[in-house]
Amino acid sequence: MTTKIAVDANEMTFEILSNYCLSHMGSIKEYPFDETTAVYKVGNKIFALIDEASRPPRINVKCDPFYARELREMYTSVIAGYHMNKKHWNTIICEGEVDDASIFEWIDDSYDLVFGSLSKKAQNQIYSS
Repeated sequence: MTTKIAVDANEMTFEILSNYCLSHMGSIKEYPFDETTAVYKVGNKIFALIDEASRPPRINVKCDPFYARELREMYTSVIAGYHMNKKHWNTIICEGEVDDASIFEWIDDSYDLVFGSLSKKAQNQIYSS
């Protein structure tokens, strides 16, 4: 469904994260909270948020609760979702500990969780647009 982008995790940028989020079918970017928090939605539901003011980049993604907890135990740069439901969201600090392929996989998983929660009508509208 999406195109994989290969980058060195130490070179992860807001632009790479943003472009990858926007590469997902039907995704849009908005700034509903402030001018530095980019919110990525599909079917009017959030699947990722990027804090554009943070250095290094940080991205929040939705995650299966059990897997979210496991990832937090495996990586110091994966923490409970900042300003989000800590059970379902993780914040990834893109400082090089986590490789880019994993970050992109977690974005894909987040998108898939949200897309799968949409009504069949909403899914079909995205497929046909």
